[in-house]
Amino acid sequence: MSPVFQWIRANLFSSWPSALATLAIAGLAWQLVPGFIDWAFIEAVWRSPNSGACREAEGACWAFIGEKHRFMLFGTYPFEHHWRPALATALLMFLWGISSLKRFWNWWLLAIWVAGLALIALLMWGGLFGLRYVENERWGGLILTLILASFGMAFAFPLAIALALGRRSRLPVLRAACIAYIELIRGVPLISVLFMASVMLPLFLPSGLTIDKLLRAQLALILFAAAYLAEVVRGGLQAVPHHQYEAAEALGLSYAQRTLHVVLPQALRVSIPPLVNTFIGLFKDTSLVLIIGLFDLLSTIKVSLQDPAWAGFSIEAYLFASAVYFLFCYSMSRYSQRLERQPGAARGPGVLRET
Repeated sequence: MSPVFQWIRANLFSSWPSALATLAIAGLAWQLVPGFIDWAFIEAVWRSPNSGACREAEGACWAFIGEKHRFMLFGTYPFEHHWRPALATALLMFLWGISSLKRFWNWWLLAIWVAGLALIALLMWGGLFGLRYVENERWGGLILTLILASFGMAFAFPLAIALALGRRSRLPVLRAACIAYIELIRGVPLISVLFMASVMLPLFLPSGLTIDKLLRAQLALILFAAAYLAEVVRGGLQAVPHHQYEAAEALGLSYAQRTLHVVLPQALRVSIPPLVNTFIGLFKDTSLVLIIGLFDLLSTIKVSLQDPAWAGFSIEAYLFASAVYFLFCYSMSRYSQRLERQPGAARGPGVLRET
């Protein structure tokens, strides 16, 4: 029997329930997929200067995406400067890409990130080297989603580790403060935290001192995600066998040494799936910044649908949004699976072996 038939038998027809489920799904796909292909590709309108051709056609109107894609990707950023957020998006994805490769995990990766983020800030804000200054109230679309998600993950993760270690600390005041913060943030929805950052925080600032709306939203996302990530990291810390702590202490390692070199590597390895799950949730939660007046990818799509000339094509718009979110979220999911399959994943790099 060929390997293909072996795979089909093992995965699709391994038992009677599996075979019935396979046949049911195949029958449903036979009914739905041809019609979808006809609507989405064969009868679709790909290019049109106006919506007239779309309204006469029986297929999808992808011309709507072509007409509104700049606004969806870059928001109200000045049209003649769209190359700047486009380059910033490519640079940010490049930083993500090299960070996912283990051979680049070195001290100079931090320097690359600092230089890359400085260049992204220069591209987005401008004001130097002949670039026109663009206030961040005009940032929007995909680049805003990526900036909020990237900075949210980058700063929430170390804060979460500190909170998780603090919650397990033997110092009563530190432990109580970390528990209070985690339980308070996890007990309210993200919308409430965004409202507090947008409306309440300016009331407590000294007269004449203001914090930018984008920065307030970013801080709210960081503080909110850190509370959830802290519980994930704490679960990983509890999963580390107790004899690992004892072995590290027997070797004379200090608290910082055994935490950084023995405990945390094992805890984070165990926590990879829930950590990535929380990161994916944070990436999608960036759409809630609409309530404080920021327009991310999903918000710009909603605004595009309000154009009377192109009204009525919400299916195509949300399919486009789904494809973009799926691309990034699925990439994070696949990367986490690759990390788990790396050699030594079962033990973790910091395991102390018994002799």
